[in-house]
Amino acid sequence: MDNRTAAVSMRNIKKVFGTVQANDGVNLDIYRGEILSLLGENGSGKTTLMNMLSGIYYPDEGQIYIDGNPVTISSPYEAFTYGIGMIHQHFKLVDVFTAAENIVLGLKEPGGLDLAKASKKIREICDNYGFDVDPDQKVYNMSVSQKQTVEIVKVLYRGADILILDEPTAVLTPQEVDKLFAVLRNMREDGKAIVIITHKLHEVEELSDRVAVLRKGRFIGDMITKETNAQEMTNMMVGHEVKLNIERPEPQNVKPRIRVDGLRVKSRDGILKLDDVSFTANAGEILGVAGISGCGQKELLESIAGLKRVMKGTITYINDDGTEEDITGRNPVDIAAKGVALSFVPEDRLGMGLVANMDITDNMMLRSFRKGRGVFTDQKTPKELAQKVVDELDVKTSGLSTPVSRLSGGNVQKILVGREISSSPTVLLSAYVVRGLDINSSYTIYDLINQQKKNGVAVIYVGEDLDVLLELCDRILVLCGGKVSGIVDGPTADKRQIGMMMTTLGGEASDEQ
Repeated sequence: MDNRTAAVSMRNIKKVFGTVQANDGVNLDIYRGEILSLLGENGSGKTTLMNMLSGIYYPDEGQIYIDGNPVTISSPYEAFTYGIGMIHQHFKLVDVFTAAENIVLGLKEPGGLDLAKASKKIREICDNYGFDVDPDQKVYNMSVSQKQTVEIVKVLYRGADILILDEPTAVLTPQEVDKLFAVLRNMREDGKAIVIITHKLHEVEELSDRVAVLRKGRFIGDMITKETNAQEMTNMMVGHEVKLNIERPEPQNVKPRIRVDGLRVKSRDGILKLDDVSFTANAGEILGVAGISGCGQKELLESIAGLKRVMKGTITYINDDGTEEDITGRNPVDIAAKGVALSFVPEDRLGMGLVANMDITDNMMLRSFRKGRGVFTDQKTPKELAQKVVDELDVKTSGLSTPVSRLSGGNVQKILVGREISSSPTVLLSAYVVRGLDINSSYTIYDLINQQKKNGVAVIYVGEDLDVLLELCDRILVLCGGKVSGIVDGPTADKRQIGMMMTTLGGEASDEQ
């Protein structure tokens, strides 16, 4: 397709983990002066393939070529010698160090470490590409986007001109995404080869020059981005046609279900996470919660679920007949004893949601199931329920006796969501419910959540993808620094307005913020 010599050529790459074929004869070319989007469902082998290029894994078979020359990459350090750097979704920074200290950490500079000289070079890199980094700022004082910037500058400082970014926009506001994309375009113009792994197809269309698709460990094909569309890309990833529209049924029989008044909550280390938060979640409606990472979303759901101590304020459950139950500060057992059917899909899947060393069936038994109209509630035993969840949500597992710790993150999430919905809740709390899920599984979850809404459940949906929040939710509560910045109407809200509200109370921020 291209007469240029590829910066990277991967030929017949194979990688096996136990009985799982992660990559099976993959051929992929990466060119300088180009942004390549690498797409595929969960388990398709995208990250594994890039981990081999960046030296974290070593291929079982196949050959990697850099500028046409065969190379062996057996460590991340060796990858850097070929100009390859990977920016992972979970940052690898030392919080108590400054940006400059993190960037030079582990390097052996001629003549010893000179932080003043390093800071000067860092500023030159930032000026060249449009980064905004203070070399002397401590990492613990940085926003998520600033930490990501430090990670990118770190690989550039080491001389990388082939960059791999894994889910780079997962926790960024729209304004931060715009800044990142501007920087990536500047790097492309400077001749860098850039690969992004992402599930967000609208960002693929906006940013990338070419798209490569993996499915079940195999290379399916590549295409010029401007010559394709989201539907075609999705069909290639999944292998069949997938409906890409999120249904938003009109709310029916809406009535108040959960009322939160003046909520004030601190984290375990004494940091104020929620300050005077008030809102109402209605039955038959999906209330979205938007905010930058760590601004109180986790504490909000845990407070309602009875897992977090409330310093001040009240949480009230409102029955169908209008009578009220004060559930402030009550534990989950006490809340259930009051007849409140509350389900919670936490952010920490294996820490709070499931027991890692227990199998799928035993994890189903952790719940006390009630009769109702839920999707999976026609099952009589935990084993039958487990099989139903596995079948309905297409969980990839060798059997129901498989410990959940051996499942991929996406499959663990499916098990957790299926179990919580099966209990026929009247309130469903969900935190980042599709994080790590491929597009096909994500739309399955959206359908399940909408079914709960139709059944009259009050759904509180914490999400990081504003496009999904706008498509799925009836109202969106925006948090900024632990305070309510505003509540907007989902169907008519503007994504950039929400982004501003996430960074400044009331959304009066300028585009520069």
